[in-house]
Amino acid sequence: MTQIAAIEAAGLVKAFGRLRAVDGIDLRVRQGEIFGVLGPNGAGKTTMLRMLATLLPVDAGQARVLGVDVAREPHRVRQLLGITGQYASVDEDLTATENLWMFGRLQGLRSRDARASAKRLLEQFGLADAGGKRLKEFSGGMRRRLDLAVSLITRPPLIFLDEPTTGLDPRTRGQMWDTIRGLAADGCTILLTTQYLDEADQLAGRIAVIDHGRKVAEGTPDELKASVGNSTLQLRLAPGADAELAREIVRRAAGAEPVLSPERGGLNVPLQDAGRAADVLIGFREAGVPIASVSVDRPTLDEVFLALTGHGTGSETEDAELEVAAG
Repeated sequence: MTQIAAIEAAGLVKAFGRLRAVDGIDLRVRQGEIFGVLGPNGAGKTTMLRMLATLLPVDAGQARVLGVDVAREPHRVRQLLGITGQYASVDEDLTATENLWMFGRLQGLRSRDARASAKRLLEQFGLADAGGKRLKEFSGGMRRRLDLAVSLITRPPLIFLDEPTTGLDPRTRGQMWDTIRGLAADGCTILLTTQYLDEADQLAGRIAVIDHGRKVAEGTPDELKASVGNSTLQLRLAPGADAELAREIVRRAAGAEPVLSPERGGLNVPLQDAGRAADVLIGFREAGVPIASVSVDRPTLDEVFLALTGHGTGSETEDAELEVAAG
């Protein structure tokens, strides 16, 4: 018997005036996996997640969560998932224990069961010693862990994590990654939205790349990297070098379209055959194009995103989430 998908969506559309924040996205997330949704700010990631979580109505298309129709049975859908947004939803004037107890009661737990759930979650997230502290005394990382704990009070089978490490320092981000891996190991299905390429690469078994409200690619990290070549020639041109001539040499010598990297004067060249790197360098030498540095490496998700969209995940785009807040 075929297992029901954790999430199955077809042709999802959400518009705010003339702006289509989500423009015909299809998505299928299997039970038990960490599925990443990668894109820049304003790409439509959060809007799509809110639609799936029944927090925004679906303008067009269909979506099911564990077989339950999002539009027809929103109450049942909410019972199946936990959601952690970009910003902590906890009360700063309450202690960690009080926050968890309060959310437990709001979700229908008896007072005794809410206390037991609070104790269990504080221990699970390494916050047992801080249970009596008010949230205003917490670090950013502790707040994010508590916010994630709130979404797990009823032990949902599906968790939505919307940019869970935004604003965290590298050490705390690593701790959150370990926590997310632990949830997946316990059997949870996780839909993770992020604008951090390394985060998607580290955590997700499969990734959908979204830009301007549309899904532009989907696959495992290795499949996405292979789509732009088996190797990447990374070049940084010397000051004063003719960038247009450099691009023309790359096209002729490697038979590939170079991608401008975020680094000034940088070119990333996707190569199906790493040996073609030598042809490019010979072409540069013969044409007198000076190079500051050169390396050959496996493609990264950064190259994938640049190749697919023509810009990086930090690019300025119309921010659909601002439309949501205003509308």
